[in-house]
Amino acid sequence: MKNNLIITIGRQYASGGHEIARELSKLLGIKMYDKELIDLAAENSGISREVLKSYDEKPTSSFLYSLSTGVHSFDGVHLGTPNVPLVDRVFAAQAQLIREIAERESCIFVGRCANSVLHDFNNVLSVFIHTDTERRIDRVCEFSNCSRSAAADEIRKADRKRASFNNYFSDYKWGNALSYDLCLDSRIGYDNCAEIIKFFAEHHEKTSKY
Repeated sequence: MKNNLIITIGRQYASGGHEIARELSKLLGIKMYDKELIDLAAENSGISREVLKSYDEKPTSSFLYSLSTGVHSFDGVHLGTPNVPLVDRVFAAQAQLIREIAERESCIFVGRCANSVLHDFNNVLSVFIHTDTERRIDRVCEFSNCSRSAAADEIRKADRKRASFNNYFSDYKWGNALSYDLCLDSRIGYDNCAEIIKFFAEHHEKTSKY
C-alpha cells in the first residue's frame, strides 16, 4: 500500500467529475472506479446488483433524519451483523471493497464517500469538482433531452441526495472546500482539470509521509 497513489473525486451532479476522472486515469495510467464498484461489490458481498444500484449514493427515509442528528460512520457497520438496515449493508459492502482496492493498487475513486472511507490512509488526495448551475443544466438537457426547468429540478434533487448520503456516512461535509485537498471548477475544461490534479497528485505524493 505504501507506494499506492489514491485519488478520490467528489462532484456536483453533471459537473463532469466522471469525465475528468477518466482523463486523469489515462494521464496517470491507473484505473478509475465509479459504477464498476457496483458489480464488484455484488460479487464480493452477495448483495444483488439491483439492490446495490438502487441504493448507490442515494439517501432513503431511514437516514434522512441523520442530517440533524449526526454522522453514521461505516466503521460500525459489518456485513454479517444481523438486523443492520439494508442501506448500511450496501454502504459497508462498497466501503470494504474501496479499502481492499486502495490497499493493492494506485487508483481513482469517483464518489461513494471514498475520501472518508479512506480517512486513515495517508496517501489519499481528495478532489471536489463543481461548476455553475447553467453549465450543468446545459449538460443535463443534452444527455436527458429535457427542458431547462426539468434539468434544474433533476440537478437539485441529485445534489441533495449526494449531500444527504455523504453527510450521513462521512465526517466530511459534501461540497465544503475544507473537506477536500483540492476543489476545481470544470469550466476550465476537463483536460485542464485532469492536468492540474495530476500535477497536484505528483506533488502530494512527494510530500506525503508514507
